[in-house]
This record gives sequence, structure tokens and C-alpha cells, in this order.
Amino acid sequence: MVTQLPLVAAGQAGSELVARQDGGAQVRRSILPGGVRVITEKIPGLRSATIGAWISVGSRDESPGSFGAAHYLEHLLFKGTGRRSAKQIAQEFDGAGAEANAVTGKEHTCYYARVLDRDVPMALDVICDMLTSALLDTQEFERERGVILEEIAMHADDPGDTAFENFSQAVFRDHALGRQIAGTTADIEGIESGAVTDFYRRHYASGALVIAAAGGVEHEEITELVTERLAAGGWKLEADEVPLGLRSPDGQTPTGASVAVTIHRPDQQANLILGRRGITAVDERRYQLAVLHSIFGSGMSSRLFQTVREELGLAYSVHSFSTGYADAGTFGVYAGCAPENIGQVVEVIQGQWSQLIRDGVSQEELTHAQGQVCGGLVLGLEDSSARMSRLARAELTFGELWSVEEVLQQINAVKIDDIVELAMQLDTADESYVVVGPIAQDLGEVLNISN
Repeated sequence: MVTQLPLVAAGQAGSELVARQDGGAQVRRSILPGGVRVITEKIPGLRSATIGAWISVGSRDESPGSFGAAHYLEHLLFKGTGRRSAKQIAQEFDGAGAEANAVTGKEHTCYYARVLDRDVPMALDVICDMLTSALLDTQEFERERGVILEEIAMHADDPGDTAFENFSQAVFRDHALGRQIAGTTADIEGIESGAVTDFYRRHYASGALVIAAAGGVEHEEITELVTERLAAGGWKLEADEVPLGLRSPDGQTPTGASVAVTIHRPDQQANLILGRRGITAVDERRYQLAVLHSIFGSGMSSRLFQTVREELGLAYSVHSFSTGYADAGTFGVYAGCAPENIGQVVEVIQGQWSQLIRDGVSQEELTHAQGQVCGGLVLGLEDSSARMSRLARAELTFGELWSVEEVLQQINAVKIDDIVELAMQLDTADESYVVVGPIAQDLGEVLNISN
């Protein structure tokens, strides 16, 4: 029987854990000197591999004067090292047909490359070089300031992105989780290169690093290459240094009354979000939440899609969503609709939610939703990139890795009462609303809400 891999159980250099996974795959996890964690999944027959270097730091770890620094660094690490220019970094990846990029989140930053199995050493060499030896040149810093400002402007021009950014701010208020990951225009215009460099030196360290790799990989080869390249880059890999633990809740996530945010724009459509605080990423009810999503707002057979779109024709796009962090989360619904239909759309969504809590769900709905979630999970893990991300999240967020089969069992163990109890619990949080679009009056007036 495949059992869970308790990642946090081994915290010293030299520790290693091994677990068999579905389909003959094998997961291995080692802790190297310096507290660097390497976790790999060798998938038989796969000629591609995805390498990800994850730093357990994100936008929520920034302080005044460094807002936007985590995302700024994501850009700057591609701008050259002592061994490679920005062009040479791009050429090495492109010359191998690699897919290389980076992503900054609120709690983690990842630099990754998807390559042929033969090019794994190259990918690791380049990524480790970027991590340890980024020049952080002041001229590149100023040049990239303009690029990031354009990126912020691009997202600001997207009404959907704007709605989601403002929803996070409405739910989390002045907490770090409510800030934009890239920072605001004012943040980037005012940030100094020294603040970003200090952020880099403070957070980019061996104990915060996880190397996750999946596909056609050999664990011993990766551990040797990582050790060698990090040492060559000047990182001191002390044998007694241990990895950073799982992120601890800061106890500061705010609560408050309903908020209605209106952003008037001359668009063709109103982008509406209504939602509230949800559950954390590590909450044991996350499988119940996945099934609840399927029933309520995920997919064409969900209650929201069938009522809001199919029966009433009030929106083209409508779906529920959730986000989870170490100590907080959100749960909400997005809909794109005609401005004059906002009140009716909100009424229908809230009506469907109240009906689910009042009347529950049928066994047929539950079985259908479990099938959808299970199928989506398995299909979503059919490539090395998804497998790599799964390993990293297990290491950085959960502290344990369950096999796919065990996760499927958890999903199929969800009961009707579990769904209703979770919905009732979510319903106790105050609801907030955001709309972006060409509406004549503030959303609070439309919904009769006083901010």
C-alpha cells in the first residue's frame, strides 16, 4: 500500500525519505548541507523533466519600502550573473527548447524550466547560477522598473484582474495578504535598488530553498549537481543548518463587516465578485471544499452555471473560486454580466448558496462532483510541470506528500453532511463585493450596503 511521505519528519542534513507512488513512480527527498531540500519524482518512460527552485518567500514577507521586491527579484534574476549575461541565460534555455520562467506568489517564489531529460544538468546549472550569483545591476534595475510598471498597467487594463486584486484587498484589508503581489505603481516608482538587494540577501538562503524535480530525473544526479553549483555560487552550506519550517500563522489576519467596492470604467461588461474569508491551504476540509466547488460553481453542470447562464442567460462566465494560504483563505464567485443585471445576478448567486445550505445536496450531485474532482486531479498531473509543483507544495505548504490514490480516497470519502457543514461555516464570514465596469451608481447603493 502506498503511504504518505511525512516530509517534516526529517530535518537534518543527510536525512532521506523514499516513497513509491502510483504508476511505478518513486519520490525521494533529501536534505543537503545548508538545509537545502531536494525532492524528486522519477516517472518511468518520461523523456521530459521539470526543475523548480522554490524560495519560501513571497509578497506577504515584504515591509514598507520593499513592497514589490519579491516580484522585482523574479525579473532581476534573469538579467545576468557573474558567468552569464541576460542574453546568454535566454540562449541556453532556448537552445535546448526549454520552457523557462518564474512566478511570484504571496508566500513562495519559483524559478523553473521544463527540458528534455538530457538537459537537466544545464537547467540546474543556470537556475542555481541565477539564485546564487545574480548581479542585481543598478542599470538593469532601472530598466526593469519600466518593464514592471508596464506589467502592472497591463493587469490594470484587464477588468477581471482588477476585480480580483480589489477583492483580496476588500477581504484582507490592510493585511499583507491584501497587497498586490507586484506592488502598486507608486510602490515600484518609489522602490530603491538597495531595498530589493537587501530583500534578496535576507531571504535567498539555503534553508529557504527547495529544489523539486519530476519526470525523467535521477535523484543522485540532481543532489550532486545542486550541491556543487550552490557551493560554486558562494553559498555556505553548513552541515548543521536545518531547513526553514512550515510557515507559521501570524495571527493578524483581519475580520470586518461587508465591503462593497466599485471601480467605474467604460467597459462593455461588469466584472463582479462576491465572496468572503475561506479556509487555509492546510485545512483538512480542502477536499470537501473541492467537492463543494464542483457542485456549486465549477464546471458546466454546476448549480451556478445552470441557473445564471443556462436558465436565466444573465452571464457568459460564472464560477466559484478559492485561495488558500498558511493562515487564511478566500471563497467567492465571479460573474461577468451586463451592468443592469448586477443586482439580479447577486440575488441569484446568494439564493443558490442559501438553498444549498438549507436543502443540502443529493447523492447524485455528490457522486457526480466526486467524479469531476477525481478526474480533474488525475488529468492535471499528466505532465512533469504539474508533478513538480505538487512536490514543492507538499514540502513548503503541507509538510507531507500523499499519493494520488490516497488523495482520490479522501475525495471519495466526502459525505453530504460534510458539504453542508462546510458551507454553513463559510457563511458565517462577512461577505464583500467588488464590481469593475460601466455602472451608473456605486455597488453599495445597488445592494443597499453601507461601507
